Amino acid sequence: MQRIRTSRRARTTLATAAVVLATAASLTGATASADCRQLPGHIFAPYFEGYTADSPAALAAASGNKYLTLAFIQTPAPGSCDIDWNGDPAAPIAWSHYGADIAKIRAAGGDVVPSFGGYTADHGQEEIADSCTDVNKIAQDYESVITTYGVSRLDFDVEDYSESNAAGVDRRNKAIKIVEDWAARTGRRVQFVYTVGTNMTGLNVPTGVGVIQNAVANHARIDIVNIMTFDYYDGQPHEMAADTATAAAAVVQQLRGVYPHASDSELYHHLGVTEMIGIDDFGPPEVTTTADAVTIEKWAAKKGLAELSFWALQRDNGGCVGTGGSDSCSGVAQNTWQFSNTFEAFTKR
Repeated sequence: MQRIRTSRRARTTLATAAVVLATAASLTGATASADCRQLPGHIFAPYFEGYTADSPAALAAASGNKYLTLAFIQTPAPGSCDIDWNGDPAAPIAWSHYGADIAKIRAAGGDVVPSFGGYTADHGQEEIADSCTDVNKIAQDYESVITTYGVSRLDFDVEDYSESNAAGVDRRNKAIKIVEDWAARTGRRVQFVYTVGTNMTGLNVPTGVGVIQNAVANHARIDIVNIMTFDYYDGQPHEMAADTATAAAAVVQQLRGVYPHASDSELYHHLGVTEMIGIDDFGPPEVTTTADAVTIEKWAAKKGLAELSFWALQRDNGGCVGTGGSDSCSGVAQNTWQFSNTFEAFTKR
C-alpha cells in the first residue's frame, strides 16, 4: 500500500438499502456452495505481500492468522486483459500457484481473500479494469480467480489512477455486476470489497465517493467499503487510533448519502478498516503503535465492523526500529506478530 504498496507493487435511487448494500444477515446466512466457503461476518485478514517468496501458509501458521488477504493480482502490462499474481506470468492464476498454501490454510480453519490492484498496478494502469477495455473479459478474469481457488470474496484495492479513471471505474463495476449475476445463477455467494484511501474528512471527493456511487448506478452490490486509515500526507499531528475512528465516522456520513435507507449502524457493519502498522510511508507523525492496535481492535469490535486488516503481514516484527514504510518490518519496537496477535481477537468476537 502507499496506501497499499506493492513492489510489482448507486441504481441511482434505492427502494431499500439492501438492494445494493446487502445486510449483514444476508451475507452470512446463505448456504455456501461446495467449492465456495463463506467467511465470518467479522474478519481480520491482514495483507500478505505476494511479491515475496514467502509461503502464505507458513506465515499464517507462525503468526496465528487464520485469514489472509493475498496481494496483488494485476496485468503484466498496460493494455493487457490477462492477469497474474503481481503481473508476473511465472505466477499465474492457477492452483499450482498458492493452491497448496490455500489448502493448508483451510485445513487449519482459515481461508484467503485475493486482492486486485495495489498502488503500483493502479498507478501504472496495470489494474485489470484500467488495462482491459472488454468488460466481459474482466468479469471472466474475476470468475477465474473465484473458481480456481474456490474463494467467496474478492478485494479491489483502488487508488491513484484507478480511482480517478472514470472509464475504468465503470468497467470494474459493470464486471462486478456480471459476476454477481453469474454467482446467483450458479448458486454461489461471492462478496466484493472496495479498499480505498481516506482522509480525515472521508473518501476523496469526487473520486473516492464516485467509485461507490458508480457501483450503485451499475446495480453492483459492494459488501464492504474498506478504508485505508494511514498515509494522510497532511503534515499534521496524528494519533492513529483516534484518527481511525474520526475518518471512519466521516466515511459513514458520506455513505449515508449513497445508501440513504441504511442506518449508521448498518453502514458500520459494512465498513472495513486497514491500518499500516508501525511507521507508515509518510513517516512520523503517522505511527500506529502496538497500543493503538489494542484500541483499534476494541473500537472495531464495538462498532461491529465487517473487516479489520493491516499492511502487511511481513512487516509484523520489530526488526527495524525507526525505519518508515519498510516492506519487511514495522519500524516500531514490538514482539514478532504482536499486531497479528492483537487484531486476531476481532475474528473471534
